[in-house]
Amino acid sequence: MTQENTRTAGEKIVVALGGNALGKTPEQQLELIKETARSIVDLVATGNDVVVTHGNGPQVGMIKVATDNSAAAGETPSIPFAECGAMSQGYIGYHLQQAIEAELAARQIARPVISVVTQTEVDAADPAFGRPTKPVGAFFTEEQARVLMEETGNKYVEDAGRGWRWVVASPLPVSIVERDVISSLVEAGTIVIAAGGGGIPVVKEGSGYRGVAAVIDKDRTAALLAREVDADTLLILTAVDAVAIDFNKPTQRDVPEMTVAQARQYIEEEQFAPGSMLPKVEACLEFVDGAAGKRAIITSLEKAEQGISGESGTAIIA
Repeated sequence: MTQENTRTAGEKIVVALGGNALGKTPEQQLELIKETARSIVDLVATGNDVVVTHGNGPQVGMIKVATDNSAAAGETPSIPFAECGAMSQGYIGYHLQQAIEAELAARQIARPVISVVTQTEVDAADPAFGRPTKPVGAFFTEEQARVLMEETGNKYVEDAGRGWRWVVASPLPVSIVERDVISSLVEAGTIVIAAGGGGIPVVKEGSGYRGVAAVIDKDRTAALLAREVDADTLLILTAVDAVAIDFNKPTQRDVPEMTVAQARQYIEEEQFAPGSMLPKVEACLEFVDGAAGKRAIITSLEKAEQGISGESGTAIIA
């Protein structure tokens, strides 16, 4: 007997998958994603509605490098970066759909799964566009990079002694373009995969949108998505079971719960590493600050269900 139309009332959860859930190659991703699907279906099996979002750093990088090298060899046209992001959403979503559907079938749970190619609006006037910092794509010699800068107007920088790379902006997300569609699907009981890689960055143009070369922080987009679909919980899954303070010191300890005020105090004390735990905590604050009854949880992929039940992880509450 399948579990269909008899779902118990649970939470609406936006699950943000870390890089450890996907791996770095298609082959590695196909293997790792089986465990990822088990953790997601654990949440579904207890009656929760789930929206899944994910990173795409290695995947979009692989696509961009391949298309850059092919274009340089005169074999194919150059692929714009926004389109590379859309391509990564497609194939990661395809893998996630397959794995989640297989896990649902194994447990005789009848729930539909869909991936939504998702655009994230950013502000064309965001100051980040004036100071691009995120290296993307293939490596070039300094001479090649200077020619490309002259031809395209793009900025290239030397990257850790490995060569020169194009750098793009990292603007803040403003809104999820497909939010209403995603909300409708979730309300109908669908498991939705959306806003992969922070979403395809777009700016308003006339009556529509135009893709731009940018990298949006995936955790900030996850927080925005959670707000826009009115989620109860933002669940950020990473490589550690809980947030720690005094990291790598004899006094290191996990923090099972933080209020917004406590989290801000820890940020002032520089307890969280930039580019690692700091953006995750900041995203949690964006979701819960001023939102009574909402919570954000940071824990490991393996402890996702225990995180929701309060047995693992770090909860951040208003």
